[in-house]
Amino acid sequence: QNRISPDNLWKTYFFFAFGYRSQKNCDRCPETTRLLEQIPGLKVAFFSILAPGKHIPEHRGKHKGIIRCHLALKVPEPREKCRIRVSEQVAYWEEGKTLFFDDTYPHEVWNDTNDYRVVLFLDIARPLRFPLSIVNWLVNRLVGFSPIIQVAKGNHQNWEKQFEEMLR
Repeated sequence: QNRISPDNLWKTYFFFAFGYRSQKNCDRCPETTRLLEQIPGLKVAFFSILAPGKHIPEHRGKHKGIIRCHLALKVPEPREKCRIRVSEQVAYWEEGKTLFFDDTYPHEVWNDTNDYRVVLFLDIARPLRFPLSIVNWLVNRLVGFSPIIQVAKGNHQNWEKQFEEMLR
């Protein structure tokens, strides 16, 4: 995520991405992992933790075969100061509720509060009719082999090694 957020005010706790699984994180959160494994078409899952005062600038996804979902776990008050804009529409998270959107539209996020915002961030394969469903399945499989996913996987594995060393 360094491309859109080069500082350390947006943290993630990663579970899955396009066939890669962070086994250690899954082991640390067995109930969350059990629930995630039941979601049909799940491609990406992580906790997204946005620090107070953080703004993620406008960006957009590149693949129409995905629908993004945020399950709000912790939303600071006042609600109007913690928001997402997708295209021309502004939305606010509500704890325990989901927010679905197409991330290929320009979107940006603000947390103009004094507390952390936490969502369970999910990318789910867009349900499509045959034959597009087959094309989307293939594209989603190929994404797992793309350089961006391979670099992210390597970065995550390096972080895991550093984290384990800190615990010793």
